[in-house]
Amino acid sequence: MATSIISLRRTGLSDWLIQRASALVLLTYFILIACQLLGSVDYISWRGLFDQTWMKIFTLLAALSLAAHAWIGLWSVTTDYLTERLLGPKGKSIRLLCQIGTSSALIGYVIWIIVIVWR
Repeated sequence: MATSIISLRRTGLSDWLIQRASALVLLTYFILIACQLLGSVDYISWRGLFDQTWMKIFTLLAALSLAAHAWIGLWSVTTDYLTERLLGPKGKSIRLLCQIGTSSALIGYVIWIIVIVWR
């Protein structure tokens, strides 16, 4: 048990822990954003918030958490429902294509967020 926890390969436990940790990061981030939106928000204060280094890092952490959370969830769905048993002989190819598309989109979104926040 201890060796499977500290190994670097993906397991059900590591996926579960990543899902929960990323959910907590996202919850904290969105609560912070909601509190900012409930206060008096104008361009100057909003820009001032996102000009701070800690907020840029927190936004990057939230983006990476969202990507990890989405990847694990969508990987689980595609491996459960896009199978040869349900889709026939092309099921594996369809699943691979969907997973490549999903991972490409998530990588693109994270890069896009980095460009927006750090420019």
